Amino acid sequence: MNDPYETTETHLERLLGRALNSFDLPDSVVERLDSALAHDSSLHSSHHSAALDRSTYRHAYLLADGSSLTLWELVHNTGRDGATRHELYADEGEARLAASRLRPDRGRRPGADGTDDGQTDELAAIFGAAPEGTGHDGPDGRPVDDLDADLELLGRLLATPPMPLARTYVPDDSADHARRLLRRAENPDRPGEETAGLLRAAFAHHIGQAFGRQCPAADVRDAVFTLYEHAFLLLDGTELSLWEVEHTATPDGRHMCEVYADERTAREAMELRARVR
Repeated sequence: MNDPYETTETHLERLLGRALNSFDLPDSVVERLDSALAHDSSLHSSHHSAALDRSTYRHAYLLADGSSLTLWELVHNTGRDGATRHELYADEGEARLAASRLRPDRGRRPGADGTDDGQTDELAAIFGAAPEGTGHDGPDGRPVDDLDADLELLGRLLATPPMPLARTYVPDDSADHARRLLRRAENPDRPGEETAGLLRAAFAHHIGQAFGRQCPAADVRDAVFTLYEHAFLLLDGTELSLWEVEHTATPDGRHMCEVYADERTAREAMELRARVR
């Protein structure tokens, strides 16, 4: 992945330019990279299957003050158009978490007989074998009765309290993590300045997945819904959690991030996104 004729400056411009989330990198990291003198890139891990190609690269930089800095690049093909996508992280743990969130796009693929779309078995495994419908078809061509049954199942799953999550707080620039989480949230009712002010005193945090499932949504085929709890430990010893909903129930199938102050509101938002186009 190294080009012996590429300068470190050009390498960084190319790396930051192609990353979908380069604006999420901490400002302090970007400022330090301005003094990078040399770099080395290597493959850290990879996963390849019929449904998903995913690789993580380690980019190490030697800075002018003699210190080093590492960026972690996640490369995957989960977009609906099949194009390669790049993401950058300053922390290996965040790159691992992002990699664990990836789900293969469930667009139309040939089945074993060359005619099936290859999704019947996957949906049956998630929702159970659906009875043959005789009513009208929904937006994705499935019987309306089947869609209603799937949405009812999603509602029951969302209403089920999750198992308590074991928390291991990690002191790792947690205030900046909270700032970036709130910044990328797209919902207008995300927590406001009061919560952001409290989180400036966060010195450790824990991220846990509370829900994750692929479900049909109105006008969106096989949307993915994932719920994460970001628990923060504040300097006064109190805890504060933000609930992140990540889903693909968007018109173009892109990933969308929403953040809520409590779990109940987050779960209600997931159910609403599954019902409203």
